[in-house]
Amino acid sequence: MALKIRLQRHGASHRPFYRMVVTEANARRDGRFVEVLGTYEPQAKRPSDELSVKLDRVEYWKSVGAKPTDTAASLIRKARREVPAEEIPAEEVSAEV
Repeated sequence: MALKIRLQRHGASHRPFYRMVVTEANARRDGRFVEVLGTYEPQAKRPSDELSVKLDRVEYWKSVGAKPTDTAASLIRKARREVPAEEIPAEEVSAEV
C-alpha cells in the first residue's frame, strides 16, 4: 500500500478549500483517506488563516514512507517557514542542516 500526502478539494465553486490528507495512492482525489494533516484556504480573509498544517504528523507519515505531491510539498515548506524557530524541535533543526 503506497501512501501519498495530497490535497482534497472542498468548498463552493470559485471558493476552494483544501484539506491536506494522507491517502492511498490509488484512491480518488476526494475519496477515502487515512488522516487529515491540515487545511489550505487560498482565498482566506487573513493570511494567518490561509494555511494550517500539523508538521509533527507530516514528519511521522513521511518517516513511514508517505510521499507528498509537488503541491503538498510546497505547502509543507511554506508552513515550516511560518513556524517560529523556538517551536521547532531540536532533532528537526539538526536534520535540516
